[in-house]
Amino acid sequence: MRSPLLEIIALTTDDARAAERGGADRVEVVADMSRDGTTPDPALVAEMRAAVGIPLRVMVRGGDGFTADDAEVERMVTAARLLRAAGAEEFVFGFLTADGGVDLAATRAVVDAVDGCPWTFHRAVDHAADPRRAWADLAGLPGLDTVLTAGSAGGLGDGLAALADRAGWPGPRLLAGGGLRHAHVAELRAIGVTAIHAGGLVRRGWDRPVDADRVRVLRALLDG
Repeated sequence: MRSPLLEIIALTTDDARAAERGGADRVEVVADMSRDGTTPDPALVAEMRAAVGIPLRVMVRGGDGFTADDAEVERMVTAARLLRAAGAEEFVFGFLTADGGVDLAATRAVVDAVDGCPWTFHRAVDHAADPRRAWADLAGLPGLDTVLTAGSAGGLGDGLAALADRAGWPGPRLLAGGGLRHAHVAELRAIGVTAIHAGGLVRRGWDRPVDADRVRVLRALLDG
């Protein structure tokens, strides 16, 4: 079994510090959770990079939904390059076509922009028309090491049965997230999933900071 991985969403440098104090293995850096996470300011990434020692996995996403036209892809490529210049070394992104397939052209354009850095394909996979086909289509993309999924567009509460199947799919590591609750951790461990992603569970609201003690609770649950 792979070593447990605890990833915490960070909106601020204080969030990142609290996540590190609580025992997180890495943070996902995002802006605007009212839109499910968008690309953060490169200046924030640079500030976080100087403040913490754990890896930062930085979101590249322009707004609502998971499709991207040519202009949006160009903006994401530019954003990825600016984030790289600010010190980002790991990323989160992914795009779907209008009919629910993986948009490999758009995704590859950003893969090229991050220039070999490791990255996560985010929860776009939960909105794919055929998640198994989407997972297979992602196989072999350079740098892809993680897929963030709840098993359902509705979140982990609806998706645990699907995750039991996905845990055995070959390819990148499954990172479980999306409405995570404490009770889910033992259920995930029971099906062999030991990488989890948390945001709301480690704070008292998205307008409140990450609480290091709440991160420690998740750390202890994940480590068993």
